[in-house]
Amino acid sequence: MAALAERRIIPHEELKARAEEKSEAQARAQEAARAEEAARAEEAARAEEAARAEEVARAEETARSEEAAGAEEAHAEEEADADAEEGAETEVAAEPGARPEHFRLLEAVLFAASAPIDEKTLAARMPEGVDVKQALRDLQMEYAPRGVNLVRINGKWTFRTARDLSWLLTKEATVPKKLSRAAVETLAVIAYHQPVTRAEVEEIRGVVMSKGTFDVLMETGWIKPRGRRKVPGRPITYGTSEDFLSHFGLEGLSDLPGLEELKGSGLLDHRLPPGFAVPMPSDDPTLHDDEDPLEPGDLDLGLAPPPERIEE
Repeated sequence: MAALAERRIIPHEELKARAEEKSEAQARAQEAARAEEAARAEEAARAEEAARAEEVARAEETARSEEAAGAEEAHAEEEADADAEEGAETEVAAEPGARPEHFRLLEAVLFAASAPIDEKTLAARMPEGVDVKQALRDLQMEYAPRGVNLVRINGKWTFRTARDLSWLLTKEATVPKKLSRAAVETLAVIAYHQPVTRAEVEEIRGVVMSKGTFDVLMETGWIKPRGRRKVPGRPITYGTSEDFLSHFGLEGLSDLPGLEELKGSGLLDHRLPPGFAVPMPSDDPTLHDDEDPLEPGDLDLGLAPPPERIEE
């Protein structure tokens, strides 16, 4: 009974206050726990961000190092290439006898010339001791595969477009006047029988020619007067010119077709009279024993050579 008497009845308000106090304590504990957890999360986020920043910095440093290494390697390669190129140029420059200097001199003279030049004239312009004839042959071989060839025409040398490329420079045009059959036959007789007079041409052809036939050939520049025959009447002798060789692409009269070539091309009948032969024309411009030199005033229209070119 005494124990029961000591028990105190707690009022309702006090119980309520205690409950509220306990609830507030729990709330404060939960809030503290949440604050601590947020602090830890924030610390972890800061640590992660610092790690990412450090990783980015390391990546940038690596990239800069690689770029610097690449630039240094490229510079080294450029220096190596420059050294190699300089060495090659030095080697080429130092190579002795790569191409004779007189080849360049011959090229300069021949390219500047307006007409073919003979070997004697070329030799006078070369250094002493140069074998001009052999040098021209070597230069001819050097230019053989090129678009411009070195050719020999009537003992003289000149540069001409390669024959297989002539179509590049071909210009089609209407020819207002062609050689007549008589002119072609007369030109052939003069080419093969020169030096020959008009009367001798008529005798070979078997017909009398008009004066116009010779005039046409003289105007084309394919024939020229040579001298006068040492016979009564002293008729003029004729021969082909350098323009004749140049036009037909001949190095010399010896390149004219012979009897068998003419037969093969159908220009001569196979049933020829016995003893028929095609003469071998001569390239010798020297007057024959039966010819006298021309004199100024021999021909009209200024066809005679000037006094300083008359052969003595």
